[in-house]
Amino acid sequence: MVNGQKVVAVVDDDPEMRAAMATLLSSYGYRAETFDSAETFLTCASTSKATCLVVDIQLGDISGVELAHQLVADGYSYPVIFMTGLDDEVIRKQAAAAGGIAFLRKPFPAKMLFDAIEKVVG
Repeated sequence: MVNGQKVVAVVDDDPEMRAAMATLLSSYGYRAETFDSAETFLTCASTSKATCLVVDIQLGDISGVELAHQLVADGYSYPVIFMTGLDDEVIRKQAAAAGGIAFLRKPFPAKMLFDAIEKVVG
């Protein structure tokens, strides 16, 4: 928490999606930390104030699923909400195996996002 606000980290390589998510989170009283790649988040994970992550599955060199696995391997326990434009059973299974607490297909209703966030941040 920062200044009484719960923090959600958004990892997405689309700058418009990051900006939209930051605005949406802010309108619901959350503070967003935004990152343009898995690599960028990994370098900042130790200082992040996030209580959960909202991660796009299709990122650059490291996918969102790979990011979740790497965070666990590095000793972090961030709850992860996955989002994707592709709804595929294999991807869903990979996201679940990576510990994803929710799988949101873009575009998704804000309520679905906030229901998933509230599961972990209360």
